[in-house]
Formats: sequence, C-alpha cells, structure tokens
Amino acid sequence: MLTVDASDAVIEDGAVAVVDGRIVAVGPAADVTAAHPELTVEHLDGHALLPGLINSHSHLGMNLFRGTADDRNLEDFLAVVVPLESQALTGDHVESATRAAAVESVLAGVTTVLDMYFHVSRGIAGADSVGLRVLGGPLMMAGGPSPLPWEAVLEFATAWMDEHPARPGWRPVLNPHGTYTVTPEQLEAVRALRDGHDSVLHIHLSESLAENQMIVDRYGRRPLAVLDDAGLLTGDTVLAHAVHLTPDEQAAVAAVGAAVAHCPASNLKLASGVAHVPELLAVGATVGLGTDGVASSNDLDMFGAIRLAALLHKGAPSGPAGPDATNVPAAAVIRMATMGGATALGIDGDTGSLEVGKLADLVAVDLDRPHTQPVFDPYSALVYAAGRGDVRHVWVEGAPVVRDGRTVNVDERDVLRELRSMTQELPVS
Repeated sequence: MLTVDASDAVIEDGAVAVVDGRIVAVGPAADVTAAHPELTVEHLDGHALLPGLINSHSHLGMNLFRGTADDRNLEDFLAVVVPLESQALTGDHVESATRAAAVESVLAGVTTVLDMYFHVSRGIAGADSVGLRVLGGPLMMAGGPSPLPWEAVLEFATAWMDEHPARPGWRPVLNPHGTYTVTPEQLEAVRALRDGHDSVLHIHLSESLAENQMIVDRYGRRPLAVLDDAGLLTGDTVLAHAVHLTPDEQAAVAAVGAAVAHCPASNLKLASGVAHVPELLAVGATVGLGTDGVASSNDLDMFGAIRLAALLHKGAPSGPAGPDATNVPAAAVIRMATMGGATALGIDGDTGSLEVGKLADLVAVDLDRPHTQPVFDPYSALVYAAGRGDVRHVWVEGAPVVRDGRTVNVDERDVLRELRSMTQELPVS
C-alpha cells in the first residue's frame, strides 16, 4: 500500500478502512481489521493499493475527434480541430463523448479530472454517469467554437459559478482558454468574477514557442506576465503545459503557489517541447500530471503519462545540465499523479493520499503479473513496468466504479455504441 502521505509511507501488508466514503483507518492489515470488525474485508493479494490518479489537464469531450489532426504542431492542430468544434459540437455530443472518456479514464485508475470544454454541465453529467469526479466550469473565450459574444460568456459564467459552489472534494473552475484567445481586459473581468468564488483558475499558458512570441508581439509581454498583470497568477491557478517558462517565471509560479499541469505526451506529439519539470520541482513548484485531450494526445492513459514523464526528464531534459538518471524518480512521478494533482486543484485536504479523514479514492493495481514480477520496489513496478491494463479495481468516495477491470455503473458496449453514433454526425473526412 502506497499512502503518498508526507512521509511516503509504504505498508507491505496494509489496509484502509472506509466508512461513508471516507478513510477512517490506515495501517497494517491486522491492526486495521482488528479495530473494525464490523466492516467487510476485501482481500487484494498481489495488488498495490494507491490513491486514485488525478488527471490535472484534459478536454474529455474532445475524444470525438481522436485521430483527426495527428502529426501537426499546435497551431496546425488547432486549425483542424477548432473548425470541427465550431461546425458540429452540441451538448449531446459532449455528454456522450465525456461519458466515453470517463470510461477510458476510470479503467486507467483515474478518479478525478480537471476538465476544460464546452457544454460544461452536459460534460459533467456524462462523467457522473460513470462515477468519475470532474472539476469543471465555463470555458471562456470569444470567437472560435464559442457562439457567444464575450458579454454573454461572462454572464453565463457568473450564473454557473453562483449555482455551483465549492464542496468537499470539488471546486468550480474558471477556464479562460489562453492569453492568445482571451484579451487582458477580458482576463481582468475573469479576475473580478473569481474574487467572489472559491474556485480553480485553469488556463493554457506558454505551451509553444510560437504562442509565446505571438503574445510578446501582441502585448509586449510574455504570457505569464499578461496573466499576472490581470491578477490571475495565484495559489489557485493551474497552468496547463507551461512548457516554455524562464527560470524567473518558474520561481514566480512557485512563489505564489500556482501549479503546472504537465502533459508530456501531448507536448511531444505536437512538438511543443519538453517542460522544465525538474527545475520546477527544484524550486518548490506544484506539478500535476495530465493527458490533455485525446485529439492531441490520442489517449487518456495516465499510466502512460506517468512512465513517459519519468523517462523523458532523464534522457531528454529541458535544462542545460543534460541527461540525468536521477531526474523525476519513480516516487516523485507517482506523487505528481496523485498529491501533485490534488494540491494543484486545491482539494488535497480531501484526496490525493491514503490518510484518515480523506475521501476513499482508491485504485488497486495487479502486480502479480509476468511483466511486473518480481517486485522489489512498488514505485518502480508501477512506473516502469505496470500499465493501465493492470488496473483491476477503482473506488471514488468509497463507491466502486471499476470491478475486475470492468466499469460498474455503465455498460461499456452501450457507451461505445453511442459514441460511434455521435461521430457519424461529424463533418470529418
């Protein structure tokens, strides 16, 4: 059992006790079961039990467009996907696509996702039907796939935030798309709205060199400065990608307690570059792990992201020091995928580790497999050998959402049938 608590405790023969969706005991199995004889015991021999994985940046509804814009850089990718979204995207599409994305996510051990997409209420409804926790909120941009003028976007966001206050384990999200799609004046309006709500600020930032240059040319400042000048660089801010931050910007992110959602697969596939993750960790910044949407990364495989993050920053680091096998060790990348994400989302008091009082978000990974045995170090086994196919059981707030590798709340065949029906309506050549 990997607790991912402050001491990174690993319990060889451990157990958690769960009552009303929260963890009431953590420790050696003999002690926990003796202290709670009233509870049913579930044995997971040969498994590793760890906190549910947290996908810190995604666009779940984009899996309608999987494979439509491959082998392109970010700008060319957007030139394909944005028109598709503008022409055909409806609430029905988003709900069906998000339901399918939620199935893919929970089967990979994910219990929480920070999401940014259109038709937010329909997307959350799709995820809820599967049992996946999604932190979402209005996607704020003017033009593009958004049919609304900025004033209407702001009005909708204001009403939505008022109707969806924070609660244990969940916070509403303000999603200004990026500094290249939302003006400095519009960002200031987002800050004014944010001031009245306990919320997450989630924005794409410095994903590519071309984006950075575009903002410098437009405003005479780099994207992080534009965000900071609008009052939006705070401890409740999640910066998606943040590939091209200077050392001073990395320090500024750490100083205010903002977080970076690192999406290594998407960054590599779009040729955006390699984020400065070792440097961010060295200055004390919070780093979570994400998949991005499947239109760019092609899957929602958090175990794939975990392994890629660990390997990438050893062999192809972004800093001047060159390759270093000690960069981003296995325990650090598991922490990024659990407590790092929880801290980024501001829900670390409720999830992200196996500790008394936290929500019982759990994933059991079968390590009794030819490709994972022998297990001398469970962190190493999970990062360098295991994969999403080894996820056997997942619980969200103590409720099972995956049993024996199959979803509990929905029939996967029905979900895929619905998704295929929706994709036939899209103008994809």
